[in-house]
Amino acid sequence: MPVRQPLPNLPIDRLRDPALRTIAAKLAAGERLDRADALAGFDTRDLIGLGLLADAANRALNGEVVTFAANQHINPTNICVLRKTCAFCGYARLPKEQGAYRYTLDQVLAEAAHAADGLTKEFHIVGGLDMQAGLEYYVTMFRALKANFPHVHIKALTAVEIAHIARIEKMTWSDVLAALRDAGLDTLPGGGAETFSAAVREQIAGKKLGGADYIGVHRAAHQLGIRSNCTMLYGHVETHQDRVEHLQMLRDLQDETGGFLAYIPLAYHPDDNALGAQLGRTGTATGGNDDLKMLAVGRLFLDNFRHIKSHWIMVTQPLSQVALHFGVNDLEGTVVREKIYHAVGAHTPQGMTLDQLLRLIRGAGKVPAERDSFYKVLRTFEGELAALPDQDAIARAAAGAA
Repeated sequence: MPVRQPLPNLPIDRLRDPALRTIAAKLAAGERLDRADALAGFDTRDLIGLGLLADAANRALNGEVVTFAANQHINPTNICVLRKTCAFCGYARLPKEQGAYRYTLDQVLAEAAHAADGLTKEFHIVGGLDMQAGLEYYVTMFRALKANFPHVHIKALTAVEIAHIARIEKMTWSDVLAALRDAGLDTLPGGGAETFSAAVREQIAGKKLGGADYIGVHRAAHQLGIRSNCTMLYGHVETHQDRVEHLQMLRDLQDETGGFLAYIPLAYHPDDNALGAQLGRTGTATGGNDDLKMLAVGRLFLDNFRHIKSHWIMVTQPLSQVALHFGVNDLEGTVVREKIYHAVGAHTPQGMTLDQLLRLIRGAGKVPAERDSFYKVLRTFEGELAALPDQDAIARAAAGAA
C-alpha cells in the first residue's frame, strides 16, 4: 500500500537544480516519481537540495524518530559453491580451503549466548551456499534457537540461500520457506540482491540467483506471510540507469504484496576480492556524495516504503549520522560481531553498544527509539534527548573565552 502523501511547504527556492524543482512540484502534489526523476536524483549536483527533499519526505512519515534494533549477526558457514564466481566477495571459502568453517549446533548456540541477557531482540543469520547445510541443518538450528531464546526474532537466509536450499532438496521456494517458517523463521533479510541488471550480474556474480528470481523468492515469502527487507549493492560497475531499474523492480513488488519492511542500500568495498583487483581499486569504493544519494533517491522513489536504513558498518558511523538528514529513519543495530563485510577490509567496528548508538542518533538532533523486527517501537529515549548540552551555548562560551 503506498505511503506517499502531499508534501506542502517544500523549500523550492533553495533548490539549485531545475530537475529537483520538478521533483518538488510532484512531491507537493502527492504524485509518484518516475524513472526519469530517479535518474535526475542520481545525476544532480545539488546534493543539499536532494537531501532537503528526502528529509521532508521522511519527516512526513516518521517525524524526528530514528529507530534501531538490538540485533546480533550469526554467520553459521562460509563454505560456498559460488566461491570462484562472486567477484566482490572475500568471505566465502571452498570446503577444504583454509579458513573454511561450518558451525555445529552447539557452536551456533554458543555464539547466540550473547542473547541470554535479554537485550538482544533479533538474530540476523546469513552465510554461504554450503552443500552440507540443507533444510534440516537450518530447521534444527531455528528450532533450537527458539527453544533457548524464545524472545528473539529470527531474521535469516537471503533469497539466494533459500533458492540454494530448494535446489539441493528438490523443493519449491514456497515449500522451503513454509518449512523454515514452521521451525521458527520470522522474516528474511534483504541480502543477495546485488544489482539486478543482467549485464552487471554477469560481471560481478555470473552464476548467482538472478534479479527476477530474487524478486520471485521474496514474492513467495510475502505470499506466505513472511515479511522481508531488500537491498542493492552499489559502487562497483553499475550505471545510474541500472540503479533506477533495480529500484523500479523493488517498488513494483511492494505495490503488489506490501511485504517489504525496509530498503537498505549496501556500499561495495573493493579490498580483498577479485572485483576490486580487476578494477584496480582499494579502500572505500564509494564516496559520501554517492552514499547519500543512494539513500535520498531511495526515500523519494520508493514511496511505498516507510523505512530506509543506513548500514553504518559499510558507510561508517559519521556518514550514517549525516544520512539521518537525507531520508534515513533507521540504522543498523548493535550487531555484536559482523564478519562478511569485514572480510573485505571494512575498517568500521564489528558492533556498537547501545550507548554508542544513542549518542550517534542524538548527535544528529534526532530522537532514538529501539524497535522490534517489524518496526514496532519498544522504547524511546526522547526524555534523555532534552538533557543534551546546549551546543549553541557551548559554542558562544568558547568564542567568548577565545
